[in-house]
Amino acid sequence: MANVKVYNMQGAEVSEITLADEVFGVEVHTSAMHAVVRAYLNAQRQGTQSAKTRTEVRGGGRKIYRQKGTGNARHHGRRAPQFTHGGVVFAPKPRDYRISVPRKVRRLAMRSALTCKVNDAEMIVSRPWAPTRRP
Repeated sequence: MANVKVYNMQGAEVSEITLADEVFGVEVHTSAMHAVVRAYLNAQRQGTQSAKTRTEVRGGGRKIYRQKGTGNARHHGRRAPQFTHGGVVFAPKPRDYRISVPRKVRRLAMRSALTCKVNDAEMIVSRPWAPTRRP
């Protein structure tokens, strides 16, 4: 059981509270916290980047020169990726970057983060009212 000091709104120490070990005293799972942070940061991505492939670039329907006799490589259209103004080979398309994290892993990550805060003495409990007059 971890003990944490309770402060009032003026910053004075009022009392001390005992926290439950089921939430604030579990083994810290960094992999669960990493999965949740990754999922959160991925969900912040917009996912609207886009570029045109060779099928989406305008033009380039005609064969640019005859198949044999020119000494050049065989080509079909002017909008192939190796040409200027051609399409992008593996063009980025709009997509959703979200990854799902199971509910049990999310809860384990929250308990691990709260345990880390208590272990590092970074947990602050405030009480907006005086301890003598409770609503």
